[in-house]
Amino acid sequence: MSIRLLIADDHHVVRRGLVFFLKTQKDIEIVGEAKNGQEAVDMVKNLQPDVVLMDLVMPEMDGIQATREIKQCLPKTEIMMLTSFSDQDHVIPAIEAGAAGYQLKDIEPDELVASIRKLMNGENTLHPKATNHLLTRINKSETSPHEVHQLTRREKDVLMELTKGKSNKEIANALYITEKTVKTHISNIFTKLEVSDRTQAALYAVKHGLASS
Repeated sequence: MSIRLLIADDHHVVRRGLVFFLKTQKDIEIVGEAKNGQEAVDMVKNLQPDVVLMDLVMPEMDGIQATREIKQCLPKTEIMMLTSFSDQDHVIPAIEAGAAGYQLKDIEPDELVASIRKLMNGENTLHPKATNHLLTRINKSETSPHEVHQLTRREKDVLMELTKGKSNKEIANALYITEKTVKTHISNIFTKLEVSDRTQAALYAVKHGLASS
């Protein structure tokens, strides 16, 4: 089954470059190209792609607002920011808007494809620079004793690895536990923090400092 992908970027050369490479992937189907945020929202509503590669700065509507509108009407469509900005003033709002991925345009083509596939597996995917900003915010956040009490030590370990964008297998290897155990911990984390996916859990950790305690 192919991944239906829409590309949103106001630079024609960037769009062409992405299409040129991604169309060589047998499991990826390019269903549309948008040159601004508003066009991306309209096209997503009509085409309902699985994944959107979203530029951050575009005319008419920026990528963050477009992401917010897309997630409101089509929450199952995954969005990856593909941008030149790696500062936390851009990273955090993008994740808050609903982006499950945040990559920079210097990403290697094969890594981009791997990130797209991760999104389809329900995993968040962040460029190392974006991850560093998230972890910095975590370390500076104030911790709520009540919220920390909700999670076990191992659940907080899993949450820390989750904020780094790791897959279940990578978390299992890092913590020397089974993937089945990781899934159980993640399910418990979702329930206790009242979130519905990995990105929301990571954002909650960023806001409340749960992963740093």
